[in-house]
Order: sequence, then C-alpha cells, then structure tokens
Amino acid sequence: MYHSWLDRWDERRARRGEEGKKTTDFVLDAERAFPGAKKITSIEEFCALADQAVASAFFDEPSVSDQGFERQDGWLKFPSDISTDIEQNNVVSAKITESGSFDQAMVIFHHWNASARNRQIANFFSHRGITVVEIAMPYHFERSRPGSVHADYMLSPNLGRTIQSVRQAVLDGRKLIRWLKSEGYREISVLGMSLGSWVAAIVAAHDLAVSKASLFLTAGSLADMVWTGRATRSIRDSLEPEIELTDLRRAWGPLNLENYAHSLARPDLDLHVVLAKRDKVVLPELSERFMQRLKDAGARPNIVELNCGHYSLAMPPYILLAGLSLKRLLRRGR
Repeated sequence: MYHSWLDRWDERRARRGEEGKKTTDFVLDAERAFPGAKKITSIEEFCALADQAVASAFFDEPSVSDQGFERQDGWLKFPSDISTDIEQNNVVSAKITESGSFDQAMVIFHHWNASARNRQIANFFSHRGITVVEIAMPYHFERSRPGSVHADYMLSPNLGRTIQSVRQAVLDGRKLIRWLKSEGYREISVLGMSLGSWVAAIVAAHDLAVSKASLFLTAGSLADMVWTGRATRSIRDSLEPEIELTDLRRAWGPLNLENYAHSLARPDLDLHVVLAKRDKVVLPELSERFMQRLKDAGARPNIVELNCGHYSLAMPPYILLAGLSLKRLLRRGR
C-alpha cells in the first residue's frame, strides 16, 4: 500500500516537472560539440566525431588561465573555459559552506532543472568538518538563459549542445577542483545527483585529485536514460522521428559512463552509488548494467539500493539512509 502511494507521488512529481516543456527541433550541431569540427550534415559523420572524442582527451583541461576567481560572502565566481552564446552561462557560480577545516572539500553537482541548492546537505557536512561547494551546472541557477523556465539547453534534442553542456560542466568542475587544491584543501570528493552524477563521474574518471565519488540515481548510457526515462519524454518525442537509439548511443558516446569504467575503477578512488529500486527516470536495469560494467573493470563500488522512486529519494527515510551512507564514505580513511 505504502509503495503504491509512493509510486503515485513520484508520478505526480514527474507530471509537475513536465509542465511547460515542449518538443524542440532535432539538431546535430557538431561544431558546437567538438572543438574545431566542421559543419556536418549526417548522423554518421556526427557519430564518427563522437567515436574520436571517446578515444581522445576530450575532457582534459584546455590551456586557459586559472585566473579570474572572485570570492565574496560565501560565493565563488569564475569564468568558464567554454564560451557559449548565452552570456550568463559563461560565468560559473558556486556556493561555499565552510567547515573551518582544510581536511576535505566536497563538490556537489545538482540534478537537471534543480530549483534550489542543497542547504541541508551543505550544513550537515560542514558541521562535520567537510567544506561543501555547490556548483551551478550550465544553464542552471545564476547561469540560466533569460526567460527560460527549464534548463533545456543542457539536455535537449540538440545533440551537439548537449555534449558541449556536459563537457562545459566537467571542465568547470575540474577548474573548481584545481582552485580548491590551490587553496589548500587536502582531499576532494564529488557528489552528483541524477544528471549531475554523469558530470561527477566523468570528473572523477579524469581528475586524479578526486579521491571519493558518490553517485546518486546514476547509470551508464545517457542516451538510454533519455530514451527510456519518465522525465525526458519530450526529448525522446523530438529525437525518435530523426534518429534511432543505436545511433544516439554512438552520438552521445562521450557522455556514456561505461566508456570510463576502467578510469573509475582506479584503486585510489572510492566509489559510492545510491540507486532507487522503483526509479522510472533512471531505470534500474540501466543502473545495473553500469554497476556490472564497473565490477568487470575491477571497481568495488559501495552500492546502496533503496525501495523508492527517483523523486521520492528526497523523502525520509530514504534521504536519511542515503545521507548516512554518504557520511560513512566521507569518513573512510580520515
């Protein structure tokens, strides 16, 4: 009975999230996704560029200055290393909740279309000696494009802009981590929630400064998540007449966490994963496939599976159980 009510609550929350969302045009936009790429006109050409990106240093930092950081009243602002046509999006903002210690800092990557930062999580961990830094991902919060209700530029049927947005989020996160290390923080952890877990995982896979990664509501293939997920129906409606799922998987290959499983399995990275058994946004079978891929690569993730849905993870007791398991990860080795 309780879980039937929980499923209905999740469905109501999903419907509320759909309000105002519209289908938009399918666009390749390869030159936006892949620096230096020429304008292309076929899905096959786009997929070939994506294959090259997976095999290259696509998420390594560009040779851009680490100057321009401004800190004031608990906020940090700095220029993004990727320039977009939305001026607000080119300045990264982050909320810093200090712990009074330089032992550990945790960077939080929020979920898609987040409307508020995680003040309770920030206060909880800052009181336990962990400085929390909540970064705004592209087109969210202070970086929103004028007049937009949803962050529809970060995840959309525009294949190239979606790749650019996730790459921008990763490079912004890595730039922030370099700043934290320069400030003297000794241990860096990342926490990603839903879409933010894709960003946090790519950051952890590519940045050796990250020693602990916690991924909430995650899976490997972003293409499969968008194609099957309850929250992305409008995107699928735009994609489906133009591209098959097999091609979308290739096109968004740089965003598939399964391609970075070996890097995530490195022995000096502690992995923590929280999954929802009743998830209709990130389907459990997608998460299970990613977990198996990690294990096959030699990783030993600490997996917590809770009997709730995607949105109801935020409700007690589930969020408390998730938070306590995250606390154990962050205390490990201290």
